[in-house]
Amino acid sequence: MTAQLIDGVAIAAKVRAQVAVDVEKRAAAGLSRPGLAAVLVGDNPASQTYVRNKRKACAEAGLESFGYELPKTATQSAVEDLVAQLNADPRVHGILVQLPLPDGLNEEKVLEKVSLEKDVDGFHPVNIGRLAMKGREPLFAPCTPAGCMVLLEEVGATFKGAHAVVLGRSNIVGLPAAMLLLQRDCTLTVCHSRTKDLPAVCREADILIAAVGRAEMVKRDWVKPGAFVIDVGINRIEDKSKKSGFRLVGDVAYDEVREVAGALTPVPGGVGPMTIAMLLRNTLRGAELADRKAG
Repeated sequence: MTAQLIDGVAIAAKVRAQVAVDVEKRAAAGLSRPGLAAVLVGDNPASQTYVRNKRKACAEAGLESFGYELPKTATQSAVEDLVAQLNADPRVHGILVQLPLPDGLNEEKVLEKVSLEKDVDGFHPVNIGRLAMKGREPLFAPCTPAGCMVLLEEVGATFKGAHAVVLGRSNIVGLPAAMLLLQRDCTLTVCHSRTKDLPAVCREADILIAAVGRAEMVKRDWVKPGAFVIDVGINRIEDKSKKSGFRLVGDVAYDEVREVAGALTPVPGGVGPMTIAMLLRNTLRGAELADRKAG
């Protein structure tokens, strides 16, 4: 058996196309275009690339984008003051604070300052708290975990009653992904560095989400035949055949696992494209929330 490829590029394009249609409907109805503000502190090259890609995606979907850059020497109060200005700006429906922030800045305090109605990253403690509570709905779910759910839905995964295993417990991916699976009536196991007999636990999974940041950690004998496997990891490994000297791999040993899984995301081209697509969808939702509040 060879796993079905879960094509994140194609599925993300579908999400982005629907966002673009909905944005044009808003414009035709005389409503504002959704606006996303990106706050970049410092000169981290990877962060600069991420922000640039997000602004390009906004333009392609018809959203407004606003870029704000502060030097790495910016004070905590300067960053928080900028967030407060964006909270008050009616053109802005979503605020993205690009992480990580430079050393010396308190990320948690900055994220707490983002208005709940503009928290399109889904990292505000109240949104995370609602996500974790039965019978509560966050205004926004974190983009990468939400994208994982869309990938699973698109390939026909059955959630209700399925045993879902999340490998990793980060605040950005592992824990929110676990809560989203629990919301869908999965039986849930969260694994981490203290889990005993990790391969055996993973072999029980009907749905396996790997998000630990360890290259090709999940081997063929870790995976239940027919399981849906979502690989969130992006790791560089040395490859002298490449001009760059490295290649990107996930947390899953793709060539091995594709022979036993029912469906599997590649790296790159799996989860990655979904993150920006879900950010655009969340920004559109932010505009709709602002409309309701104004009305």
